[in-house]
Amino acid sequence: MNAEASTPKVEIYTQFGCPYCHRAVALLKDKDVDFTEYDVTMDRAKRQEMGERAPGARTVPQIFIDDKSIGGSDDLAALEREGKLDAMLGR
Repeated sequence: MNAEASTPKVEIYTQFGCPYCHRAVALLKDKDVDFTEYDVTMDRAKRQEMGERAPGARTVPQIFIDDKSIGGSDDLAALEREGKLDAMLGR
Protein backbone atom coordinates (compact mmCIF):
# COMPACT_ATOMS: atom_id res chain seq x y z
CA MET A 1 0.00 0.00 0.00
CA ASN A 2 1.32 3.43 -0.96
CA ALA A 3 1.82 5.78 2.00
CA GLU A 4 1.20 8.73 -0.33
CA ALA A 5 -2.20 7.43 -1.39
CA SER A 6 -4.10 10.17 0.40
CA THR A 7 -4.89 13.27 -1.60
CA PRO A 8 -3.63 16.49 -0.02
CA LYS A 9 -6.08 19.26 0.79
CA VAL A 10 -5.40 22.23 -1.49
CA GLU A 11 -7.00 25.61 -0.76
CA ILE A 12 -6.61 28.96 -2.49
CA TYR A 13 -7.88 32.38 -1.47
CA THR A 14 -8.63 34.55 -4.51
CA GLN A 15 -10.16 37.87 -5.48
CA PHE A 16 -12.21 38.84 -8.53
CA GLY A 17 -10.14 40.29 -11.36
CA CYS A 18 -6.78 39.24 -9.91
CA PRO A 19 -4.44 38.06 -12.69
CA TYR A 20 -2.15 36.28 -10.20
CA CYS A 21 -5.14 34.38 -8.82
CA HIS A 22 -6.16 33.40 -12.34
CA ARG A 23 -2.62 32.17 -13.08
CA ALA A 24 -2.45 30.09 -9.88
CA VAL A 25 -5.91 28.57 -10.45
CA ALA A 26 -4.97 27.80 -14.07
CA LEU A 27 -1.82 25.96 -12.95
CA LEU A 28 -3.78 23.88 -10.44
CA LYS A 29 -6.41 23.05 -13.08
CA ASP A 30 -3.70 22.18 -15.64
CA LYS A 31 -2.28 19.72 -13.12
CA ASP A 32 -5.79 18.32 -12.52
CA VAL A 33 -5.63 19.19 -8.81
CA ASP A 34 -8.79 19.17 -6.72
CA PHE A 35 -8.87 22.38 -4.70
CA THR A 36 -11.19 24.60 -2.72
CA GLU A 37 -11.32 28.24 -3.78
CA TYR A 38 -12.35 30.99 -1.38
CA ASP A 39 -13.27 34.29 -3.05
CA VAL A 40 -12.42 37.07 -0.59
CA THR A 41 -13.54 39.92 -2.87
CA MET A 42 -16.57 40.82 -0.74
CA ASP A 43 -16.05 38.42 2.16
CA ARG A 44 -14.31 40.15 5.05
CA ALA A 45 -14.54 37.07 7.27
CA LYS A 46 -12.72 34.91 4.69
CA ARG A 47 -10.10 37.64 4.15
CA GLN A 48 -9.55 37.78 7.92
CA GLU A 49 -9.32 33.97 8.01
CA MET A 50 -6.70 34.13 5.25
CA GLY A 51 -4.69 36.64 7.27
CA GLU A 52 -4.83 34.46 10.35
CA ARG A 53 -3.68 31.40 8.42
CA ALA A 54 -0.88 33.29 6.66
CA PRO A 55 0.20 35.99 9.11
CA GLY A 56 1.38 39.10 7.33
CA ALA A 57 -0.18 38.07 4.02
CA ARG A 58 -2.16 40.95 2.55
CA THR A 59 -2.23 39.92 -1.10
CA VAL A 60 -4.02 37.22 -3.03
CA PRO A 61 -3.77 34.49 -3.96
CA GLN A 62 -2.75 32.69 -0.80
CA ILE A 63 -2.32 28.97 -1.35
CA PHE A 64 -2.31 26.20 1.24
CA ILE A 65 -1.46 22.52 0.82
CA ASP A 66 -2.50 20.38 3.77
CA ASP A 67 -2.90 23.57 5.85
CA LYS A 68 0.69 24.65 5.12
CA SER A 69 1.01 28.10 3.59
CA ILE A 70 3.03 27.96 0.41
CA GLY A 71 2.52 31.62 -0.51
CA GLY A 72 1.17 33.13 -3.69
CA SER A 73 1.17 32.58 -7.42
CA ASP A 74 4.91 33.14 -7.89
CA ASP A 75 5.65 30.69 -5.08
CA LEU A 76 3.38 28.07 -6.64
CA ALA A 77 5.01 28.55 -10.05
CA ALA A 78 8.49 28.28 -8.47
CA LEU A 79 7.56 24.99 -6.82
CA GLU A 80 6.39 23.69 -10.21
CA ARG A 81 9.58 24.86 -11.98
CA GLU A 82 11.75 23.27 -9.30
CA GLY A 83 9.87 19.97 -9.57
CA LYS A 84 8.70 20.17 -5.94
CA LEU A 85 4.97 20.71 -6.46
CA ASP A 86 4.18 17.14 -7.53
CA ALA A 87 5.77 15.77 -4.36
CA MET A 88 3.67 18.14 -2.25
CA LEU A 89 0.60 16.90 -4.14
CA GLY A 90 1.48 13.28 -3.39
CA ARG A 91 2.35 12.40 -6.98
